[in-house]
Amino acid sequence: MAKNIIVTGGAIIKDDRGRILLQKRSDYGDWGLPGGGMEAGETIEETMIREVKEETGLEIKEYKLSSVYTGPRMEYQYPDGNKVVFVMFLFNVIADLSNGLVEDDGTLIYNDKNNESLQLSEDIEIEKINSVQKPVFIDLKEGNIEILRN
Repeated sequence: MAKNIIVTGGAIIKDDRGRILLQKRSDYGDWGLPGGGMEAGETIEETMIREVKEETGLEIKEYKLSSVYTGPRMEYQYPDGNKVVFVMFLFNVIADLSNGLVEDDGTLIYNDKNNESLQLSEDIEIEKINSVQKPVFIDLKEGNIEILRN
């Protein structure tokens, strides 16, 4: 089966305690960063901003390119058998979380209209992270700072 290449833009959004905002995807149930696939005619920044707004309702104040992931670690097979390879552009993002958290101070209040996110949270065990995004979280934990990651 041929593999399609999917270019994605994602956001690393941290709160004031350093926790990273994650979402549980409705399409395949894994946890990962807010973000998604580029549409024709978009820049990668526009993709990331649109996806964050659609999936979290958050307005982005500032962003800076953090890393680009390519290579064999970015191969993924969806539950339906479709095989893809991601080229993942990730941005460090500053967004206003002040009015968006529920009383537990760790879950974002938002229901996206496309039902892409089942739940948004800021503190998830790495074992529950989507297999393609695990390298991102390992790199974040280990402090790897190179822009291009294979």
